Amino acid sequence: MPEPSPQPPRSHVLLLGGTAEARRLAAALAAHPAGIRVTTSLAGRTARPEAMAGEVRIGGFGGAEGLAEWLRAHRVDALVDATHPFAESITANAVRAAAATGVPLVLLRRPGWRPVPGDRWYDVPSLAAAAEVLPGLGDRVFLTTGRLGLAAFAPLTAQHFLVRSVERPDPPLPPHTEVLLARGPFTVADERELLRAHRIEVLVTKDSGGEATAAKLTAARELGLPVVVVRRPSPPEGVTAVSDTAAVLRRLGLAPDGTDQTE
Repeated sequence: MPEPSPQPPRSHVLLLGGTAEARRLAAALAAHPAGIRVTTSLAGRTARPEAMAGEVRIGGFGGAEGLAEWLRAHRVDALVDATHPFAESITANAVRAAAATGVPLVLLRRPGWRPVPGDRWYDVPSLAAAAEVLPGLGDRVFLTTGRLGLAAFAPLTAQHFLVRSVERPDPPLPPHTEVLLARGPFTVADERELLRAHRIEVLVTKDSGGEATAAKLTAARELGLPVVVVRRPSPPEGVTAVSDTAAVLRRLGLAPDGTDQTE
């Protein structure tokens, strides 16, 4: 999909949200002096989502076709995908809906994590691949990949899993699983104590990026623990992501200096 060309300021922006970046962007758009109408769409997977500026809708659209119809019916001038870096199907639908309607699309993705000296990272392409490497790394696993997709680890009967999630994960789960319900941000001191208290031998995480949950990586490094990192999917072909609110505002022609550029 071609990059959006410079456009005049947008009056109605549909924001596909659910992340901290989406909340910050919604606040910036709602407070913009140009009088932007912003609607944030949440998938509805979290029972008690955090407050958002502007209008909020809950639930899916019914695929790319349903999203395209919503864009037309609500006269949306720009679409911003600020969903989780691993929300592949939502991003794919956004790309198709934008192409079908001619509504410019901006993809907002926080930068991924990068290893530093002292890290013992094992990069893998999927949750299934993460489950395959675990038997050789440790028996007490801190699993922080979210509440979905844990079926990949269900066949592992020798490992004990500490699963941290905002909401209770969906079965099937590994037979030896302890669930910890918690929402970030987390401090390095807290993460270090958690790893020690539960005698964790290996950490598994997705490359979600951001600061809210990065402390666990520092704590694992300090304790010399291996970390299995599930690589994030690449953006769809022809789509380039931007990394922060300021870059989105520039794409939409809403930057303070009035510029609107493709980065």
